Amino acid sequence: MSYLNMNEEEIIPVVVELNVLLADYHVYYQKLRSKHWNVIGKNFFDLHKQFEDMYNDAKVKIDEIAERILTLRYHPMSKLEDYLKTSAILEESPIKADQNMVIETLSDHKLLLMQMSKVIEKAEAISDEGTIDLMGAYIRELEKTSWMLNAWTKKTSDTLKDTVVEVS
Repeated sequence: MSYLNMNEEEIIPVVVELNVLLADYHVYYQKLRSKHWNVIGKNFFDLHKQFEDMYNDAKVKIDEIAERILTLRYHPMSKLEDYLKTSAILEESPIKADQNMVIETLSDHKLLLMQMSKVIEKAEAISDEGTIDLMGAYIRELEKTSWMLNAWTKKTSDTLKDTVVEVS
């Protein structure tokens, strides 16, 4: 008996994109762990803690994405080999300057956000509100983290856009 109000054939594109996101998150998670272990310099304490918070968050999201796939009545991808073949996020050397670690992480965020948009597109096509809701929360959280990391890369003399958006 199916507890879903969706056609099982129509769910497949959503599951495919969720599995890609799952692969992306696994590679992203490991890269954050590596940065946590390998960061050095004056920003060590800030970034060591930040990367730890981020990989703990990624670990939760990995489980939630896999459980969403299971909720949709399919098996999640679960082999490291498959994650590495599937993910748009690539492994890179962990030995780099702290500034470059943050810039690389922001680049990975862009890829994650693009994949989340693909998941939403497929989920909207079949009115999969559970997946849409999950992705919306992930996007909001990742955009906020990206804003904070981006702010960290700036000089204190940098400013935001000079234009104030006026309400009509």
